Amino acid sequence: MLRLTGRVPRGLTAGGLTRGAALVLVVVCAYGAGVATGAGAPPSAEPSRPGPLDEAAGRIARESALPVGRADLQRAAVDGMLRRLGDRWARYYTAQEYDDERGRLNGRYSGVGLWLGVEEDPAGGPGPVRVASVQPGSAAERAGVRVGDVVARVGDRPVDGWTVGRVAAALRGGPGSAVTLTVRRGSAEHRFRLVRATVRTGDVTVQQRPGDVQLIRVSAFTRGVGRQVRDAVGRQADRHRGGLILDLRGNPGGLLDEAVETSSALLTDGTVVTYERRGAPPRELQVTAPGDGRTPLVVLVDAGTASAAEVVAGSLRDRDRAVIIGSRTYGKGSVQEPVRLRDGSVIELTVGRYRTPSGRDLDGAGIDPDVTVSADHPPEEAVRRADTVLRGLVAAAPTKDRG
Repeated sequence: MLRLTGRVPRGLTAGGLTRGAALVLVVVCAYGAGVATGAGAPPSAEPSRPGPLDEAAGRIARESALPVGRADLQRAAVDGMLRRLGDRWARYYTAQEYDDERGRLNGRYSGVGLWLGVEEDPAGGPGPVRVASVQPGSAAERAGVRVGDVVARVGDRPVDGWTVGRVAAALRGGPGSAVTLTVRRGSAEHRFRLVRATVRTGDVTVQQRPGDVQLIRVSAFTRGVGRQVRDAVGRQADRHRGGLILDLRGNPGGLLDEAVETSSALLTDGTVVTYERRGAPPRELQVTAPGDGRTPLVVLVDAGTASAAEVVAGSLRDRDRAVIIGSRTYGKGSVQEPVRLRDGSVIELTVGRYRTPSGRDLDGAGIDPDVTVSADHPPEEAVRRADTVLRGLVAAAPTKDRG
């Protein structure tokens, strides 16, 4: 499973995310997706002597005046190796954390509706846990939780020093049960009572706007999103005679094949993205089936648009298919793949890079919009600008393309 999940810059203004220090998106989200347990290492015919890591962990666990568990030491050791690798996207997940990730990407989850991230500390240590994305239609969205909020307490328990996985685990629970979430937003604290529920709305929502304009919001590229976008574009074409708005703001990425299918729904043919893997020739991923290549199209982006979402925006920009509106995207051009360990835990490593159809590498650069809307403006301002651009595109289109 190829995954393109980016980091979301922290900070929230009246209009959305600002570019600054970054949130590392994690996959132990505030959803319940079941628990995977590892089988452990197979028995060995001959006893083997422990290596330095095992020996050091054993001595620390037994003799240190400061108590620490072997599992914590194991995680710290793996995290240290990944830091030495220098791959800023490499991650280590326990079996349960990765099971949550698979459930999230496959659209099987329940909970309060949050993706969580941890702010990177310049010194290398973990920072506070923040809200990286809010599921549309979820309890969190209805209550008013925002991207960028710092998690302060779950229930009555302060979460200072907690890992993002521990915070997510505290938020998870059965449908119908309630949890209290307290967040810091600027200098103020906000307390929310959230009732956990199965999330049924999915990551694609469609809104009808005046002037026969349809707004399609994609919050993440989970399993089935491409088909949902194609269905939304393909059915009831008379409802988007005034144009389409594809809203990718705050979309952290997801599955590469879903990004390709989403672009394909809006292109007739050709290359969507080029994928380059170590030791292999570049591979061009093509439009999977002809889509709508005529309806006027605007794509909304911001600093939280990352990875697989940038694949879509970049492909539509390079193919002269859409006008891009908003602020510069995050800029992540790498692909990660999981490596399962014997105990069920997973190491996720960068295995390749992608380029837009014109050959651009977006890593660290992002996509500059055609029409800039400052993040300081309310979110609706970008939508209003999109409406204006669409009216101009429709007016300029040949008569045969209007109906």
